[in-house]
Amino acid sequence: MSSLHPLLLALALALVALPGVRGSCPVPADLKRADGTRTCAQLYDKSDPYYDNCCEGAELAVEPGTDLPFLPADWTNVISSLVVAPRCELTVWSVRGKKGKTHKFSSGAYPRLEEYRRGIFGHWSNAIASLYCRCY
Repeated sequence: MSSLHPLLLALALALVALPGVRGSCPVPADLKRADGTRTCAQLYDKSDPYYDNCCEGAELAVEPGTDLPFLPADWTNVISSLVVAPRCELTVWSVRGKKGKTHKFSSGAYPRLEEYRRGIFGHWSNAIASLYCRCY
């Protein structure tokens, strides 16, 4: 059994080192559809205190020029991780109909929206109700 222990440890370390195996966020430049067309942003309904476990759960791909003043009911106030493609910008609102607090996310990965303030007492995790995504 002692010879098996180093092998299991090596396998565990290899799995942790591989990007995407444990739900880490994709690289913004990799946001493309299967046919090669551009995606403006990728939204996720799960995040985690451990960054390696973020960007998991249900996914919603947002195309360039998408304007959603009313998110689908199953996506309203559930987004907790997101990735924005290069040369794109995602504008979000806290209230349906593009009302309430607003925030602009530029290109990059945002694995824990709890780290982005929404006013004095809030954060953006589970608080997005409207959005607009544009690429330049």
